Amino acid sequence: AALLSPRCDDAAVEEAADLALRQINADREEGYVLSLYRIVSAQEQPQEITGSVFYLILDVVDTECHVLSKKLWKNCNTRPAHSTVYGQCKAIIYINQARNIAHLNTYECTLQPVPPRYIWSICPDCPADDSPTKPEYLGAAAQSLAKFNGESEQTHYFSVLNVTRASMQWVIGPAYFVEFLIQETSCSKNDSVADISMCEPLPLETAQIGFCKGSVVKGPVEEFVTISCEIYSQQ
Repeated sequence: AALLSPRCDDAAVEEAADLALRQINADREEGYVLSLYRIVSAQEQPQEITGSVFYLILDVVDTECHVLSKKLWKNCNTRPAHSTVYGQCKAIIYINQARNIAHLNTYECTLQPVPPRYIWSICPDCPADDSPTKPEYLGAAAQSLAKFNGESEQTHYFSVLNVTRASMQWVIGPAYFVEFLIQETSCSKNDSVADISMCEPLPLETAQIGFCKGSVVKGPVEEFVTISCEIYSQQ
């Protein structure tokens, strides 16, 4: 069948882009939910019986939702410009509305953060994303998680699984901002645990996984620690 070139703001194209992005996000196991920035191009190949295959190129941006949250991209907040990761996804999706079928045949996404020099030019004081594996960010994640472990009503302690985003800014002293995944451990909250790192993580099949945003601001006299976490049921 001939390839058609519908307009990018065509209702069928917009629905195809939405369905493709939902399935792309559902398939990804690392990183953040991708949100549609714009439809770059669309081609439609009507099938002999019913339905169409759409060939899409989509500009995307990452959101504040981790992919493990399984949230729809329309329900996730996009990031401020200085910390956004931009990308493009090429997708081929078969859609048959009459039979309620949307099958993502294949996709490929490439992502890249905003260059630091651009961030400094528009917002010199904004914290630029940094390598999340640096010791100071791992320490900030552990410190903010300790606050969560102390205050939460979970039955077990959690440990840091990995730091996914990190940045630093000078406030009254160095301020470390971290986003990280946490994993339920075998240590019960009924027991006093001196060192969480000694607790064995529960198997991924049964452990609860969470996503946290924390910060540690080091002042001349005291430190200020914040933490907020979402706990996801077993995937």
